[in-house]
Order: sequence, then C-alpha cells, then structure tokens
Amino acid sequence: MAFAAFGSFWGVWGASVPRVQRQADIGDGQLGLALLFVGAGALPAMLLVGRALDRWGLTVAAVVIAALGCAGAGMVLTAVSLERLCVGLAFVGATSGAADVAMNAVAGRAERITGRPVITRAHGVFSSLVVLASLATGLASAASLPLVVPFAGVAVFSLLAGASLLKTLPTGAAAQRHEPVPAADPAPSTGRGIGPFVLIGVLGALGFASENAHQSWSAVFAHDELHSGAGLSSVAPAAFAGTVAITRFSIGGLKASHSRTVLLAGAAAAAAGAALIAAAPTLLIAGLGLTVAAAGTAVLFPTLLGIVSRNVDESRRGRATSVVTTVSYLGFLVGPVYVGVWADAVGLRGAMVAVAALAVALFVLTPALLPLSGFGGRGRSHASKDEVAHQTSRSGYGAEKPVDSH
Repeated sequence: MAFAAFGSFWGVWGASVPRVQRQADIGDGQLGLALLFVGAGALPAMLLVGRALDRWGLTVAAVVIAALGCAGAGMVLTAVSLERLCVGLAFVGATSGAADVAMNAVAGRAERITGRPVITRAHGVFSSLVVLASLATGLASAASLPLVVPFAGVAVFSLLAGASLLKTLPTGAAAQRHEPVPAADPAPSTGRGIGPFVLIGVLGALGFASENAHQSWSAVFAHDELHSGAGLSSVAPAAFAGTVAITRFSIGGLKASHSRTVLLAGAAAAAAGAALIAAAPTLLIAGLGLTVAAAGTAVLFPTLLGIVSRNVDESRRGRATSVVTTVSYLGFLVGPVYVGVWADAVGLRGAMVAVAALAVALFVLTPALLPLSGFGGRGRSHASKDEVAHQTSRSGYGAEKPVDSH
C-alpha cells in the first residue's frame, strides 16, 4: 500500500507539472530551477532517514509516507510564485526521499523473512500506480477540476498507507536488532563500513540514469526525430512505465540465485533497446526499442536492492538501504541532464547511443563490482527456518503474511 501511495503521488505530480507552472506564473527556465529543489531536499533526507530507521525502527516509514502526501497538497496550495514553489518542492523532495528509503527497508525486511519477491513486485506496484495516477490526473484536468483535487486524494491515500504500516509493523528499534545470521552465510556488511553499499549504489546509479533518460526524453525523441503528433508523443512515457510495471511483476518470482543473470540480461536489454531507438526509422521501431529498454531497466534497481536486503544485518538495514538508494538516486537525477548534454553535442540520436553506453558500462561493471562489494550477486532466497521463527515470535507477523508495503 505504501508503494501504491508513493507511485500515486509521482503520477499525479508528473501529469500536473504544466498546471503548477501556470499557477506559479513562471517560465521554463524558472521551472527547471525549481525542480532542482526536489533533489536538494531528497538527498540529505535519504541519508538521514537510514539512521532514524536503525534507531527508532521501521515504523518511521509510516510517518514519512504520510508526510509525503501532506507535503504535496501543501506545495500545490502555496505554489503561487517561484519562491514558494521552490520551498514546497524542497519539502516534497525531503519527504519523498525519506519515504523511498524507508519503504525499501520495510520491503527488504519482509523479503528476507518471508522468502517472497517483495521488493520487485512492490516496485511493480509503484510503476503501475504512476501510470494510473497520471491518466486519472489527466482526466481531472480535462474536467477542469481544481489542481489541488488529485493531490488531496493522494494525501488521504498516503495517510491511510501510513496508518496501515503503523498497524502492521513491529514497534521499536529493538524488534529489528540482533537478527541471527547463519554462520554459513555471513552478511558482508559486517565491519566493512559503507564501501560495499556504495559499490552496489554505483551499479544502481547506472541503471537509474538509463531509466530516467528514457522516461524524460522518450516523448521529445518521438516528436523531434520521428515527427509524431503531440498525442502520440505523450504516450511514450506512459508506455515505458507500463512496460516497467509488467516486467517487474513477471520476473518477481525468480529465485535469488538468479540475481546476477537478471542484472546482466537487464543491462543487455537496456543497451539493445537504446541502440534500437537511436537507429529507429519509424515510430513503430522506436516503440519496440523503448519496450525492450523498459524491460531491461525495470529489473536493475530492485534486483540490486534485493541482493543487499537479503544479506544485511538487521541492525544496519536502514543505513544500508539509505546508502544504496542515495547513490542510485544520483543516477536518476543525472540521467536526463546526461541526455541533454549529448543531444546538444551530437543530436538526440547520438544521445540515445550514449544512453546505450551507460547500459554497456553496467553490463561490464556488474561482474567486477558485485564480488568486490562482498555480495557476489547471490542473495539468499529466504531466511532460515529458525531465523523466520525467531523473527515471527518478535515481530507479530509470520512468513505467510508479508509486510503490507506493496
């Protein structure tokens, strides 16, 4: 449910940007400046919330997901100038970044305890709700409903998601500490600082850079290079997000032992898809390339996060998730800018080749960085029976009932 609320917010926001811009009475350059405040708020919050999770427990996730919906509604109600929009987006970025880390920590714990593919499917729920919320917001706009209406709906949804987490999750940090780890499968995080998580985050950054490059530029490519109409061009980002969601649900059942293969296949598909887009003579071929690229990028971050989550000490779950997510998020921020720089230099088709190069780099670096990080790409498929029993007796939910975060 938390991932659904998170996806709903970003779906509503993405479809509402033009109306927010008109309400604030700002130009394109000023809007670009304002959007920087999302990242400025998110990055420090992502780092800080990891420590909060390890200190006070995973119920911190309930607070931050509820806060995200409220911050979004508050931002829209007050965004009547550039200055107020910047302040509002900084708060949105902070609550979004904190919610991102916290939800993934909750999903990681659930996946380790239950042995179910919680993370990948939860991210599939997120992608699905981005698409659905975007379409619903478009309909609300066409019906001339006030701008705040869809954001108010998301705020209510976020409060319900937060309440659900409070009811489901064990309270207190003690419930997630001192988790026994079988001697035959020690957590590689023990005593090694943040280095292993930074290396995993680097791989995640390459994946996210590719993903957001397509999400942000696919409509522009279709319009400028293939001369499609505005209606067809606007379908491209939704088609990309829809393919991501379908892929995540489809591969969610794969065992943890296949993680490295999934990463390499995803990187190869992402590279092939971007290359096909770069060479596409028609919109149909470009759409095929976009679908392949979406399927490839869809599996990357959830798989990396799953590798870490299944092997990290429970007392360090918050900080581990925080570091991996923060470093990966840098790629998400840089991806669209990367395309813009290359497009200015060699055109949009050349920029798509540069995006393919990101996926090639990921394909090459994965076999090197995974062993170097100590994870080796082979997360446990599930916790041991004794471990599950121990967790169940303390947490209040068992292996047959995963955390309701998705």
